[in-house]
Amino acid sequence: MMNNLFSAFDPASSNMLSLNWTSTFIIMMLIPMNYWMSPSRYMIMFNMIMIKLHNEFKMLLNNKIKGFTLIFISLFMLILINNLYGLVPYIFTSTSHLVFSLTMALPLWLSLMLFGWINHTQNMFTHLIPMGTPPMLMPFMVMIETTSNMIRPGSLAVRLTANMIAGHLLMSLLGNNSVNTSNIMIMMLMIIQMMLMLFETAVSIIQAYVFSVLSTLYSSELTYENM
Repeated sequence: MMNNLFSAFDPASSNMLSLNWTSTFIIMMLIPMNYWMSPSRYMIMFNMIMIKLHNEFKMLLNNKIKGFTLIFISLFMLILINNLYGLVPYIFTSTSHLVFSLTMALPLWLSLMLFGWINHTQNMFTHLIPMGTPPMLMPFMVMIETTSNMIRPGSLAVRLTANMIAGHLLMSLLGNNSVNTSNIMIMMLMIIQMMLMLFETAVSIIQAYVFSVLSTLYSSELTYENM
């Protein structure tokens, strides 16, 4: 009886497979994964970019809507990833087409305009006439401000598309002209191509930043006093 009583504490009591030690490691399986691994440099850089953009967009918006900056941060990351993917050979550059850029710019601008005109009509009218405008110029200022508001999504889309197309066309022309050239010219063209690749990487980051910042500035004209 004494032997059977203490055999419950024997880890080798099973002949086939000992599962007595399983209880020791079950708690390890319940610990979240974040406690097992430290963040990589990629995640640290990604979080720094997100925090920096959040603080900047929050300052530009100057409103009390929580989470509104996440829209523009997501927009920045979407454009940035597509721009950088377009630099890889044999990968389609979606941001170099107006279909993609207008799909991002037009619904965002239209939703913000509809929200502003429906909920804050009087404040939207005040943006059509700048402060200090003479009475004689007010009708012309209304037409000019209305036209500038209407072309905003098109300017955002065309700016992004044109900048992405220009760099790719230049790199393609240099690559096609290096077929029947000497070795020295090929080396020079390769150096130029590497410099252009670095330049296009910077352009990809800048264009994603410009698109998101201008969208934030356009939406900051809407007042959210009742929110």
